[in-house]
Amino acid sequence: MSDGGGATSDVLRALHRGRAADDPLVLPGPWDAVSARAFEEAGFPALATPSAGIAAALGYEDGATPAAEMFAAVARIARSVSVPVTADLEGGYGLPTAELVERVRESGAVGVNLEDSDPAGGLKDPEAHAAWLAEVRAAAGPGLFVNARVDVYIRKAPDGTAPKDAAVARARLYAEAGADCVYPIAAPPTDLPALRAALGGLPLNALAVPGGLSFTELGLLGATRVTFGDGLLVRATAGLTALAARLRDGDALTD
Repeated sequence: MSDGGGATSDVLRALHRGRAADDPLVLPGPWDAVSARAFEEAGFPALATPSAGIAAALGYEDGATPAAEMFAAVARIARSVSVPVTADLEGGYGLPTAELVERVRESGAVGVNLEDSDPAGGLKDPEAHAAWLAEVRAAAGPGLFVNARVDVYIRKAPDGTAPKDAAVARARLYAEAGADCVYPIAAPPTDLPALRAALGGLPLNALAVPGGLSFTELGLLGATRVTFGDGLLVRATAGLTALAARLRDGDALTD
């Protein structure tokens, strides 16, 4: 899968390999073409769209963006930059596997983030979800970088298993199903070493949070890759709100 500009899944995959422990891959999350270009111009080698950020930019609640609008937003971002784009596509929108893979291909994204939350707000059966991820891998072949999101830290495991134990078990299943990377979203930093160990050499994605650990610290704990969810949009919105207040108060912004 490629947008024709040299941004391929192989390029994205290579960015995750051979990294020093204190140098994780940092992937900003653009929500539109303007933010995507800004991150590319700053020198980031790849981008990871956040579903919550795109939802907010389009005027939807998180999880309520229609599939067509999400794919259209991802396509606008992918065609506006020359670096690889991986897209958060939530739970796949209930699309048949072949259609999901084809629509990703058409969008220009070369990677996906697929979560194991179910539409009712709980967690999918891990064995069934792993089987679905294997279907995605089989349909896409190596032309798609699959980041398997594990949601046990934001949703209770249905059997009451401790979050770390459930995350480790799910991470192993998804790795065996062919995921390229596993993302236990909101995992406490203290759990990262155990999660990385469970994955062997497979990359581990960690979430950066305001006031949290530095990228280097997350890397030393086991994170291969760092993403932000909608955190960067939240920061940008705060800046825009401050700007709006200045305009309201008569500031001509001459400084």
